[in-house]
Amino acid sequence: MIQAAIFDLDGTLSFTLDSIAKSGNSALEAIGLKPFEADAYKYFCGDGPNELVRRMLRASGDTDCARYDELRPLYGKFFAEYADYKVAPYDGMPEALKALNAKGIRLAILSNKPHPQTVQVVEKLYGKGLFDMIQGQCAEIARKPAPDGALLIARELDVKPDECLYVGDTGTDMQTGNSAGMHTVGALWGYRTREELTENHAELFADTPLDILSLPILSEN
Repeated sequence: MIQAAIFDLDGTLSFTLDSIAKSGNSALEAIGLKPFEADAYKYFCGDGPNELVRRMLRASGDTDCARYDELRPLYGKFFAEYADYKVAPYDGMPEALKALNAKGIRLAILSNKPHPQTVQVVEKLYGKGLFDMIQGQCAEIARKPAPDGALLIARELDVKPDECLYVGDTGTDMQTGNSAGMHTVGALWGYRTREELTENHAELFADTPLDILSLPILSEN
């Protein structure tokens, strides 16, 4: 029986692409580089801000990331300002979360977004109290795809890994959930493709947030 559901944030619980693009493009323009269309950030994001900045630089032609030390603090500065810029929950997600909670399934978040901004975005969109645990990136926990954060959440919620769903929209999320011994659910409404999720061994798929409720694995709940 599933006891807990752990969700990725960006591209899974909430549409945050405009906030990431606004922050990234503001940083690029500050050092004289051209901005990107927002869709480019679907592939820049997902593995934490350090890797996002490196991907931005490589796509700008700085293949060695020589300007990383210049761009990284600027991205952090702008993201602190724009973390909740045009963010919104995906259609059906608030209802899906409430229905899972009504089934007695505990809810948590694991994100590679810095922890303060993770909490900021979640509380703006969903308020306080819906999630039993919110964990963003911090120095003490290895970032995804390491399973450390997912396993920490399972321990804190006092559930076994194989009693957890891990829901995310990227290959990184599938690697995280699989490494933690959890049941992975590929969120097909998110930023990446079904092919990426399949290649990274998603166990289950959901076309929309509400489709999570009809997953066969929840039939015992």
